[in-house]
Amino acid sequence: MKILYAGTPEFAVPPLQKILESGHEVVGVITRRDKPTGRKKIITPPPVKVFALGHGIPVFQPVRIRDEVQAVASFGADLMVTCAFGQILSRQILDLFPRGVWNIHASLLPRYRGAAPIQQCIIDGETHTGVTVMKTETELDAGDILLVRRTPIGETETAGELAARLSLLGAEAIAEGLKLIEAGSPALLLQDKSQATFVGKITKEQAKIDFSLPGKKIVDLVRGMNPEPTAYFLHKGTPVNVYRASFLPYAGEEPCGTVLALPARAAIRCADGAVVLEEVRFAGGRNMSGTDALNGRKLVKGEVLQ
Repeated sequence: MKILYAGTPEFAVPPLQKILESGHEVVGVITRRDKPTGRKKIITPPPVKVFALGHGIPVFQPVRIRDEVQAVASFGADLMVTCAFGQILSRQILDLFPRGVWNIHASLLPRYRGAAPIQQCIIDGETHTGVTVMKTETELDAGDILLVRRTPIGETETAGELAARLSLLGAEAIAEGLKLIEAGSPALLLQDKSQATFVGKITKEQAKIDFSLPGKKIVDLVRGMNPEPTAYFLHKGTPVNVYRASFLPYAGEEPCGTVLALPARAAIRCADGAVVLEEVRFAGGRNMSGTDALNGRKLVKGEVLQ
């Protein structure tokens, strides 16, 4: 089949590679515009663009794909696959492909429709997630399901680590899905809209740690915000990023947010125990353990964090 692929971040690279390895003809790649990244704001191409150009695949970077119906039609594709593309497709675009438009979504639909399913499922303390290959419709992540692949979430797994695994799982899923589509008239499963949940883009404001919460909620927040936007607390008015943390039973009487010096470990009092700071970074510094921060007097036993 002639396939047009739309995707942007690193997450979308393994599925594109798998499609190529499966013997399909990728006639083009549509991706977002190059953008400035890092402190120096260097203009950087999306990972999918880098991969596509390295394999001789034409790349198209529209500002809004819905405004480029004729350009998209000119690729002459039978089918379109999308994965973390970042734009909503119009009905005019969807109708261009005789074999449909199919999306690789990083959740077990209908739960966690929207922009940040991987982060949110960890923040919510889910124990399992997966990828769904679904037929794309104009309503966000609401199309009929072609297939689903489930996977457990590790107890200490971060959003970044889970994303890397789901990307590979998505690659396997789309390869299998394309076989079903090519065979003709694949059976589809309707989504139960009553079970749908939606997640918007995660913001830095949502990443602020509230030490009055139970320890597991805080640890899950830290995991879900790693690598970005990164969970944090305020210390003397300045954000301190927390990359890894764990929960420790503790029955002290200190108020929530109090810095504790437990045996060989720095921790913060929370609602039902203590949150051990495994890896933190103060502004302008390097990553360090909470214990090193305590020993270096960046944190002081008994002070109360915001």
